[in-house]
Amino acid sequence: MEVRWESVYKKMRDIERTRIKICGLRRREDIEIINEVLPDYCGFVIEVKKSSRNVSAEQVRMLVKNLDKRVIPVGVFVNTPPELPAQLLNEGTLGMAQLHGQEDENYIKILREMTEKPLIKAFSVKTGEDIRKACQSSADYILLDQGSGGTGKTFDWSLIQNIDRPYFLAGGLGVHNLRQAIETLHPWAVDLSSSLETGGYKDPAKIRELMKTFPNFFPGRM
Repeated sequence: MEVRWESVYKKMRDIERTRIKICGLRRREDIEIINEVLPDYCGFVIEVKKSSRNVSAEQVRMLVKNLDKRVIPVGVFVNTPPELPAQLLNEGTLGMAQLHGQEDENYIKILREMTEKPLIKAFSVKTGEDIRKACQSSADYILLDQGSGGTGKTFDWSLIQNIDRPYFLAGGLGVHNLRQAIETLHPWAVDLSSSLETGGYKDPAKIRELMKTFPNFFPGRM
């Protein structure tokens, strides 16, 4: 597969608004609604058997073939041997990898030796010490979440009032609190998943509602 994300990376760096990532895709129907609303990023939970949103590497390859080139696909991995994310990044299936387990600095170092693509390291936030550790990460971006991801719960936002590096904000975000999160915290990007689902699957109506409520998140539609 052709590696095709470099021009999109540049546009991401240049824009000033908060970016948006819709995570937990697993069906052809999910790709269709993503292509309709055009968020900045979309996420796939790859080879994480305990997740209800789990997809295989081969499923991701098939799904991404039909993804609009303006949307960057992000692979979410949990303690996966680095060879798999490196392969999917280098072959062009993925544009970024999100590490959502106990991957340490040595893991990131090893993965960087295997690929030059951007990495996101996720951190579960419960205390100020968690923020301090996150800010020391050598990953290109950090993601701050309530727990293991996809729980639909927020964490204490007061812990990140003065963070000084770009970060993805996740955990319990939806139409009901997104404006407050952006105006209070000014995250580099926001990450939504469970709030956009009905019965465990992405709900096109909820995604369209998000687009209509926050049209500036979806410049591809303007």
